[in-house]
Amino acid sequence: MDKNTQTELEAAVFRRLVSHLQGRTDVQNIDMMNLAGFCRNCLSNWYRDAAEEHGLEMDKESSREIVYGMPYSDWKEKFQSEATAEQKAAFEVNKPEH
Repeated sequence: MDKNTQTELEAAVFRRLVSHLQGRTDVQNIDMMNLAGFCRNCLSNWYRDAAEEHGLEMDKESSREIVYGMPYSDWKEKFQSEATAEQKAAFEVNKPEH
């Protein structure tokens, strides 16, 4: 596979992942962190990092809007629930270091 095709496929996979997560508003970020060690905010941070590596300035809110499909504050208001004590405890045990 040539590099351009690989990049196109990787971009398509990223878009599909983001679309999937935008549709799964029932899945909380803390659940993702506890199970997989990353969440929507991580993806948005990685997106911003990649933009900056290419010389593009991007703020946190802009990258989050790309991943969430709306302003982060709107997503939190509509879909984020308060983490349970169990979720918080699991996060403290499994918190990734990045």
